[in-house]
Amino acid sequence: MGYHKRLRIVSGILKDKGSLIKTTLSTKRHKASARRVILRATTHGSSVPPSDHRIAAVIGLGHGSRFTACTCIQAVMDRLHRTKDSSVALKCLYTIHNIINKGSFILKDQLAIYPSSGGRNFLNLSTFRDGSDSETCEMSAWVRWYAGILEQNLMVSRVLGYHLNSPRSKNEVIGFLDSDLLKELDVLVNFADYLGNVPADSLYLQRKSLVHEIVRLVSEDYRSVQRETFVRVTELGARMVSLSWSECTEFLSCIDRFEGCKERIAVLLVNRNRNDDLWGLINETKANLVAAIEKKENEGKMVVVATADNESDKLTRFSQLFRLAPSGRWVEF
Repeated sequence: MGYHKRLRIVSGILKDKGSLIKTTLSTKRHKASARRVILRATTHGSSVPPSDHRIAAVIGLGHGSRFTACTCIQAVMDRLHRTKDSSVALKCLYTIHNIINKGSFILKDQLAIYPSSGGRNFLNLSTFRDGSDSETCEMSAWVRWYAGILEQNLMVSRVLGYHLNSPRSKNEVIGFLDSDLLKELDVLVNFADYLGNVPADSLYLQRKSLVHEIVRLVSEDYRSVQRETFVRVTELGARMVSLSWSECTEFLSCIDRFEGCKERIAVLLVNRNRNDDLWGLINETKANLVAAIEKKENEGKMVVVATADNESDKLTRFSQLFRLAPSGRWVEF
């Protein structure tokens, strides 16, 4: 470890200690207490994920009042947006991910409405860069990717109406409109598509326990996405005959995009979450969709031809009953 890197780590640790002392002296006890919990979970100095008891302390803030939950979310967001350290940013995102997976309803609710204006990029880390050295530059790419994954996770939850890790019955989608199922399938494919944008040039960073644990959590999210995708592809496949031509083409487009993510995701997850049943369903449904679209197109052409023939017959019968007089008016024979 180089001198400058050691100096940066020591400086970060001292900043954390100073911040903790400030929270101890603060007169705003509730806010200071929440900030202290977040500081301890997202310390400088190592690439190790927050310990289980640190995460449990954060989750515990969601079992109090709405004000306490709001203070918790504000504290972790302030920490995330103020830091320029890639490891601290990843720990903040990891903490947010655990709030999504394990937090109480009130804690998730406060996270879902942050900021009040909403938006797809609410974590706002698309330009994050820690240029301290070459490794932190590569870690910064993981920060940007991980933030995008969490944003996609929350987008899926908003569209589906529940969080990905929530147990749901497969029968719940039976009463859904075709358009709703297609919208849900689209947002699930968006998640898979973004997952495939992993920083492939720095996959070696998975040897760090923090990055390894992040990949594990994201892998669990992808397993949930696969489950939800399977349910919707199955239901839409059963309705294929009643789907319009445009709905069939939209359905096929989603399946094509999902297939296009497979190899890119495999680079990250290797043999995890293979889900052969899902890919077998995808292949079968795609073949049936192509045949259904072709059939609907042929039926459409037949309708056009039949309409044209019908109009031609009407014109022929009209010319047999009437003739054009010199005055320019049609008169009966």
